[in-house]
Amino acid sequence: MRTSRLEAFSDGVLAIIITIMVLELHVPEKPTWTALGGSATGFLTYLLSFVYIGIYWNNHHHMFQATRSVNGAVLWANLHLLFWLSLYPFSTAWMDQTDFARIPMVVYGINLLAAAVAFTVLQQAIFRCPGGDQLRAALGRDLKGKMSPVLYAAGIVLAFVNPWPAVACYVAVAVIWLVPDRRVERFVIEHQAESQEEAT
Repeated sequence: MRTSRLEAFSDGVLAIIITIMVLELHVPEKPTWTALGGSATGFLTYLLSFVYIGIYWNNHHHMFQATRSVNGAVLWANLHLLFWLSLYPFSTAWMDQTDFARIPMVVYGINLLAAAVAFTVLQQAIFRCPGGDQLRAALGRDLKGKMSPVLYAAGIVLAFVNPWPAVACYVAVAVIWLVPDRRVERFVIEHQAESQEEAT
């Protein structure tokens, strides 16, 4: 089964998630800088979650560049990932509206952790598909993928004590992934070049 329909569906869902999040932003009631400043927290929480959605979209795209085909397990694993990502607008809005209260911060961290685990499950499902070894070779040791859940878990634990160290953990993971990661893209380009050389 080809990957094109899965990718198109996923792109549409992620676009809707971003739209819902931006609609959660509160417009200032007065036309003043002070009123705009009151919306700063909402904008920053939106920005953080927007970056996360962008990271998942980017990595999802690169992952399926190195995926030849998908099966039913991959389709369900992809839906599992989209489920957790679709909860981002809810957990983001709750975190913002409660001014980073303890429980909303914990829930936001659980949402981030669950999405990360779901992405790993999706990768494992692809590994078991025909040609999945290509993606496994492209990812290598995947240190970022292994480090992220640890930082999320640390953030969840810290949120019970103080929300700001938890925020630092969540932001740190986003920063780690913002650094361009071209492992899969580079692998695909090299693999295509080798295939062309063999063909000639």
